[in-house]
Amino acid sequence: MSGQRWKSDELSVGQTLEATFWKNPNEDSKFPLRATHLEGRRAPKVVLSGDTKILPGVPCLIRITAIHKPERTDHGHIEAEYVGPAPFKIEGVYLDPLVSKKLQVALESGLNILLDGPQGCGKTVLARSIASSLGMEFVFFNCGAVVEATDFFATIQVRASSSGAPVTDFVKTDILLALEQAAQNPEQRYLVFLDELNRCQESARNALMPALDSTRKVFHPIENRFIEIPDNVLFIAAVNRGRAFSATFGIDAAQLDRFVPVQMTYLPPEEEVKLLVHRHPAVSRATIEHLVAVADKVRSSPDLEATLSVRATEEACIFLAHPLFEGDPKQQIPEVLKTSFCGRFSGRWDDVGTDAGAVWTVVTTTLRERGIKVRAED
Repeated sequence: MSGQRWKSDELSVGQTLEATFWKNPNEDSKFPLRATHLEGRRAPKVVLSGDTKILPGVPCLIRITAIHKPERTDHGHIEAEYVGPAPFKIEGVYLDPLVSKKLQVALESGLNILLDGPQGCGKTVLARSIASSLGMEFVFFNCGAVVEATDFFATIQVRASSSGAPVTDFVKTDILLALEQAAQNPEQRYLVFLDELNRCQESARNALMPALDSTRKVFHPIENRFIEIPDNVLFIAAVNRGRAFSATFGIDAAQLDRFVPVQMTYLPPEEEVKLLVHRHPAVSRATIEHLVAVADKVRSSPDLEATLSVRATEEACIFLAHPLFEGDPKQQIPEVLKTSFCGRFSGRWDDVGTDAGAVWTVVTTTLRERGIKVRAED
């Protein structure tokens, strides 16, 4: 639904919808506020309002008061008035109620957000869902490839010239491209997602400090000058925590102070079941409950340094839904979990001295407790 565009005949005066307004870049307009999406779908015309109860950047419920030139696709606009605050929701993602409140306040205040949690708990999915729900352009950037401070904004590429001699070029990163586009398109909002921020060294992260505080500037390595961060750019970063992660660096207090830290963890089993049932209707609820129960036991094991991401249960569902694995799910589950669960740990599933072997012990014990027989040769 969020990728579709409203048709003019689907909207009518008096209709109540959710929208997020921003400052109208047209300073000569009598409407200081402007929105481009209604209920997460692109509006057929720009939505304008002069209602002082509407706060820029804060989702709200509005009522359509007028539709000008409804028959035209290239002219006219929609007028709206404030009805009330919008319920905070992120489609397709479970949020702890307290985390949801903190996230809502941070987003409404335009603060940078740091999602802190174990691998595969849904940080990237959450960031994408926020962008989709708020009608923002999502810009993904993996910080694991950053070595020097300039790598956030440009990379050096070597190519052959027409004469065959090597030529060095600066190539703009998606972050720098987004900043330039945001300056040219003030009506569009951009969410820059800095994934695995703690995989790049502290000295490189320091280049982002002016971008994340009130300075709101970064150094443009190609043009050799500082550029301003437009107001329509929001930063969300993510870090993975845990003993199993190598090549990670601590984030110091000054860098943490540029963010609102939001702690995340894995979904409660009942919520993970709901999510997987929705995403994989071809797999029975009973089968999904078995998978999640085993995953929960693995995640709560004190003897394992690594843990099990939601991607593992998702992958198991994909296998079990495939025709190659049709038949009694109780016979297929143990074989699938050798790959989807044990395969995410070091060693082999049949070697009890390894992490994979320890996971297999948890798998077989939990399945037997749930009435699923595991063959002795397994």
